[in-house]
Amino acid sequence: MAGAVHIIGAGLAGLAAAVRLSGSGRRIVVHEGAKHPGGRCRSYHDHATGLFIDNGNHLLLSANTAALAYAAAIGTADRLTGPDQAVFDFHDLRTRTKWRLHINDGRFPWWIFDSGRRVPDTSWRDYVALAKLLVTGERPLGEVIPCKGALHERLIEPLMVAALNVAPAEASAALARNIVRETLALGGAACRPRIARDGLGTVFVEPAVEFLRAHGAEVLMTHELRALVLDGDRVRALDFGDERVDLGPDDGVILAVPPWAATALVPGLEGPTAFRPILNTHFRTVAPPGTPPLVGVVGGTAEWIFVFPDRVSVTTSNADRFMKEPRETLAETIWHEVCSVIGLTDNLPAWQIVRERRATFAATPEQNARRPGPTTAWTNLLLAGDWTDTGLPSTIEGAIRSGNAAAALI
Repeated sequence: MAGAVHIIGAGLAGLAAAVRLSGSGRRIVVHEGAKHPGGRCRSYHDHATGLFIDNGNHLLLSANTAALAYAAAIGTADRLTGPDQAVFDFHDLRTRTKWRLHINDGRFPWWIFDSGRRVPDTSWRDYVALAKLLVTGERPLGEVIPCKGALHERLIEPLMVAALNVAPAEASAALARNIVRETLALGGAACRPRIARDGLGTVFVEPAVEFLRAHGAEVLMTHELRALVLDGDRVRALDFGDERVDLGPDDGVILAVPPWAATALVPGLEGPTAFRPILNTHFRTVAPPGTPPLVGVVGGTAEWIFVFPDRVSVTTSNADRFMKEPRETLAETIWHEVCSVIGLTDNLPAWQIVRERRATFAATPEQNARRPGPTTAWTNLLLAGDWTDTGLPSTIEGAIRSGNAAAALI
């Protein structure tokens, strides 16, 4: 039998690596330091609302082929729902304007010539001017496209802030380019939204753990790696504090932990050092019938409203400015915006605010340059995580791709 693979971290990168390696004939052991798997992509029961909520809201697109293939592999693809067309509803709180972006299938973007499908107060020429983004190199996005005007405020900024979690002007143009190449540039077939209606954990986390255990893998919780025992060009042992696991000559290690943990464990490893927070607010309420499952909000604290059967959840990215704001004030403000957008008139319901202070690395050119590839100076040690050099910002898709890449290399 081939050697064992020890995967450190049961976030999506680690789980994806383990799923990819299942059936390989190797012994697979996943070590997670926390009590629960999933990392920043998990669901849990919240006592304040009495609901099963996500730690953070995440939107997938039909272009996220690695994430969709992962869900299919563990038997949960049918738990991602969404429209059959690439439609996105928006609401501008400043002007009370509503519109629906409707991207046609096929690579030729004839939707930009239809005023009923594109952003209000824009012309097709505005979109054509964005073509230079597809061929840009690495520099701030603000040096490539104009960060002003109706198209920027009503489409580019909401999309880029959500994807990159930094202000568009300072964002990495290379990462923005890669996102556009894989989505908008391919047409509506690549842009259909996909939402985990019953929670991210029910799609990506708990079923993956069940799948792995059913296929003979070990998944250990509260098993935190304290140190890598290095000797020459190999990892010789894993130090878990009260336990040491010696590695055989054919054993390998995939380190799938956050960058601050990885750089503390691996001598000389460079990784991102700047991070951005995301604010998620959950309300126990039922939206009016016919409310779209996803609404983009312009001109408010709320940026994206996710409508679930038993709750409404709101995401605000690049949220440094809200990290010290009183929770009650934020909840009141965001609830008022939710009522304005989706037509509710109720008093503030039970709510919960989740502030993920290091949700993603700051997707700037400087931080993007600090992302390592999957290989290291040690022949049996590989890296995985959405912070590694996947070509994408910190996303579910990037995390799963990184796990797949590490699994293939090991």
